Order: sequence, then structure tokens, then C-alpha cells
Amino acid sequence: MQLDQLIDGLPVYAKDLKLNYSSLVRQNQELTPQQLWGTVVASAIATRNPELTEAALEEGAKQLSAQALDAAKAAAAVMGMNNIYYRFLHLTSNEKYSTLPSRLRMNVMRTHGVDHNDFELWSLAVSAINGCGKCVDSHEKVVREKGVSEETVLAVVRVASIVHAIGAVLDAERVAQPEAVAV
Repeated sequence: MQLDQLIDGLPVYAKDLKLNYSSLVRQNQELTPQQLWGTVVASAIATRNPELTEAALEEGAKQLSAQALDAAKAAAAVMGMNNIYYRFLHLTSNEKYSTLPSRLRMNVMRTHGVDHNDFELWSLAVSAINGCGKCVDSHEKVVREKGVSEETVLAVVRVASIVHAIGAVLDAERVAQPEAVAV
């Protein structure tokens, strides 16, 4: 299913999400197309909603180069791992864990092949969805030090929040009306 059809088909109670999606994605004026669509793709993957992920990947393939699409997927993948690990370090009171090496490979953080700030913004979006304060703080600091404005950071987080909420609505509708939602 196409992403626009999926959004347009959201239930009445999700009208605010439709309106926000329209203003933040369809009428985007804050992010470059690569920043926007990489954020949509990485965020959709982070929702773990198959319908939304499929539609976002399909649209992302039209909007992004193959390399940028792979990088957005890579940001979602590596942050899926890192957010769990670093959220654990943040939440535990045992400080010894922070002194031990992570021993997790994160080579894609250097080899993604797209604008460094864009990859960091996508990582920030996924970290916000996954609720990892340590990763949010780290990625926000990196992009701010490299000249990305606070307005751009917030635009990425707004897109991530809308995509995440859409995924939650689709999940709820699948449970409420399993026969009405195509998987």
C-alpha cells in the first residue's frame, strides 16, 4: 500500500496525525528531501509496524538514492541495538557497566556514505522513538556542534513523533479490526 493511502485511511480519531503528517511531510519546508525521507524511513522501521514500514520503504525508494535508503535503514538497525545497550547503561545504578567496553560493532556509523549530519539526524529520530536519553543527547550534541540548527533537530523529532504515532494507530486498528487491516 502506498504511504499516502495509508495515511489518508487512518481512522477519524487520528485526524490530528493526518493533519500533522500533511504539514510536516507533504508540505515540508524545514528539512532537505534526504533529511525528511531518511527520517520517515528510519522512524517507520523503528515503529516495528510492518504495514507502515513497507509503505515508507516503498516511498523512500522513490525519494532517496539507493545509498541514502540503505543508510536510513542502517541508522534504524544500529540504533535498535545501541538504544537498548545505552539505555541500560543510563538506567542502571551500577556505574561499573559504563567503564566496560561495549564490544558492539558500529562500523556503519562511519561507512554509511551519506551526509554525516543526515545520518546523525536519523539516528536521533530513532533514539527518540526508542526512548534512549543517552543516545538522544549524544546525537543532538554531534549535529549541533556541526552547525545543524535547533529548528532542524526539532523538525526531525516532530516527523519521528508523527510516524511513531501512526504506527501505534495502525497496530491498534489491527487488533481492533483484524479482518479490516491488510498485512
